[in-house]
Amino acid sequence: MSRVLLVDDDDILTELLTEYLSAEGLEVSRMPDGESGVQEILSNQYDVVVLDSMMPKMNGLEVLKTVRAQSKIPIIMLTAKGDDIDRIIGLEMGADDYVPKPCQPRELLARINAILRRAQANHENTPANSNVSESGVTLYPAKRQATVNNKPLELTSTEFNLLEVLMRHAGQVVSKENLSQEALDRKLAKFDRSIDVHISSIRHKLGDPTLIQTVRGLGYLFVKN
Repeated sequence: MSRVLLVDDDDILTELLTEYLSAEGLEVSRMPDGESGVQEILSNQYDVVVLDSMMPKMNGLEVLKTVRAQSKIPIIMLTAKGDDIDRIIGLEMGADDYVPKPCQPRELLARINAILRRAQANHENTPANSNVSESGVTLYPAKRQATVNNKPLELTSTEFNLLEVLMRHAGQVVSKENLSQEALDRKLAKFDRSIDVHISSIRHKLGDPTLIQTVRGLGYLFVKN
């Protein structure tokens, strides 16, 4: 049974989400504030964390920053509806996805399941999970590890997925729609800028922004040697 941690000070919402997610076969735990959330995330094994952006003691972005310094666990941020700034900052700091509040339990479940399916697929021993190397970058899907010029490359779960899709199609343009479907396991939502933010972060971490090119109006291309 996959384990999900909800970190949110909204008791009514977390009770609703716990009931809904539990009925769908997930093991759900709750933490009421950022400080206890950090301790719980780093001291126990969870498959996904759902993290509210606004909380007492320690807000969601502070939690995210602290956790990302020590863990790659997938994190879905809950952000105020229409708050694009917090959303973009969260993605830049390493959040894997976001869901606007007030959130629909069904939508949140879909985002969680997409992350879990991708994680399960990466643990299966299939040709699709073979190592891929191009332009000095190497990905090891079975271990969820990456290197650039033989040095460790620290990527979040979503960043790894996106880079893997681009590298397996090196030399070809991959549309944002296909990237969303293959890397995030969901359709691209209208006005969704999350992929653009993730790609920007990957470029920065690679140390060479020219490796991933933007093909205006079409998508992204990983340069093939």
